Parts: sequence; structure tokens; C-alpha cells
Amino acid sequence: NYRKTYKTPRRPYEKERLDAELKLVGEYGLRCKREIWRCQYALAKLRKAARTLLTLDPKDPKRIFEGTALLRRMSRYGLLAEDELELDFVLQLTTQKLLERRLQTKVFKQGLAKS
Repeated sequence: NYRKTYKTPRRPYEKERLDAELKLVGEYGLRCKREIWRCQYALAKLRKAARTLLTLDPKDPKRIFEGTALLRRMSRYGLLAEDELELDFVLQLTTQKLLERRLQTKVFKQGLAKS
């Protein structure tokens, strides 16, 4: 009755990835690495949807319908600006951009919380 919300890395002890994750955990005040993996998994699903839609013909009804729905969702989440509403920009999203939209990050950046 539930689906996976995160995906563990293929190589558990890759030095570059571990350092990058530790930096993100410190920068955004995350509780554990799983929170990073959750963001990366959500981003991977969004990018996969955009990739499959980009393979379709621009006049394809499926691409028009699902593409606009995806872009509307991205703008509602605040991930894409009004001038970036194209499928190509969905592929350029990063984990940092997703983490910037967390409530915890917003509260900390505005100075409403100490940590």
C-alpha cells in the first residue's frame, strides 16, 4: 500500500558523493542522508517524465496535455519561473533547487529560526 520514497546510492562508499552529501546536510540542516536521497529520487522522477515527453512529437496530444500539467506543477512548487516554462528547463533542475523550496530552509534563510 505504499511506494518507495527514496533510492539508496549504488556505491555506498564513493568519496566524492559522500563529501557532497555531507556538505548538503550541513548547508540545509537535514536530519539524515535519506532526505537528500528523497529529493534526488523525486527529481529523477520529474526529469524522467520530462525526458519521455521530449521524445514525443511536439504536436502529440499526450505531450501537450502531460507537458503543460508537469510545467504547471513545477511553477506551483516554485521550481520554475514564469519565463522558464519549457520541458528543457525541467531537465536542468538540481537537488539544491529542490532543497531551497523546503519550509525549513525558507524559515532559516528569512531569519525566523536560528538553525
